Amino acid sequence: MKLSNIYDLAISMGKKYDPRGEYLDIFMAEQKKDFEKLHEDEKPLYDQECLVNPFSDTRILVGSGEEEIGSILCGIDIETPEVLLADRLREKGRKIDLILAHHPEGIAQAGMHGVMQVQADMLERAGVPINIAEGIMASRISEVQRGLMPLNHQRAVDAARLLDLPFICVHSPADNMVNDFLQRLMEENQITTVGDIVDILHREPEYSQARELKAGPRILLGDRKKKAGKIFIKMTGGTSSSEKAYEKLAQAGVGTMLCMHMTEKHRLAAKDNHINVIITGHMASDSLGMNLFLDKLLQAGIEIIPCSGLIRVERGH
Repeated sequence: MKLSNIYDLAISMGKKYDPRGEYLDIFMAEQKKDFEKLHEDEKPLYDQECLVNPFSDTRILVGSGEEEIGSILCGIDIETPEVLLADRLREKGRKIDLILAHHPEGIAQAGMHGVMQVQADMLERAGVPINIAEGIMASRISEVQRGLMPLNHQRAVDAARLLDLPFICVHSPADNMVNDFLQRLMEENQITTVGDIVDILHREPEYSQARELKAGPRILLGDRKKKAGKIFIKMTGGTSSSEKAYEKLAQAGVGTMLCMHMTEKHRLAAKDNHINVIITGHMASDSLGMNLFLDKLLQAGIEIIPCSGLIRVERGH
């Protein structure tokens, strides 16, 4: 399987499970229109990959795409230490054709704010009017973009290039998959209380293993006996939303929120609006999304070598 095939598969699966549904096609058409409106001098500076890939946080970072891939070192975070680990394993005779990160690096990290607009659509699906949802997200997207600007985006990418290691990151597509997986999991089960949700999560191997490592699901706000009410799942969209969203979610009838992690500012906003919060676990949830993708690569005969927080589980479907 070529590197380009792996990349195309990630984009395809990301689109299939994107929360925007049919609107994604409209979004892609708008991207093309924006590009066509540019002056000819500006077009070479435009990230034209956006015309076929709606996920600015998912890219081939090192490699032409023509490399044949038979084995992958895969982790939630692949930074310079993991790049060196891959090279060391190769020195010891381990075959590694590709390093695959979940969290974005390089140009994908610099452009991560570009995927956050999907959160407005997620808020709308939860019952928040789209004009309010877009207004809430606008300032948060700008905040995240400013926060990304001073980072050394290319550090791990440069290390991989110097060691001649193909490198790719798959972020939003995997997050879309775990978001969809948990949405269906909640819909397929009888849920009355917050405790019911936690028990359902613990049945999934990524969460049960994370629990053993003291990093599993836990109730951040509320308690097991409280009624769950309407459930809002926030597993995708680049990074955390705006703290202004909680008031609107409460007004839309949301009783419980599931997310990977939460800052103190967000916790207080959720508390003020009486929303139960379950932290599913960051590495566990990212692992679940990645595993749904990696199983497809396994079916193609590619060896997966997990590292850097990836809780590898094969589902066989």
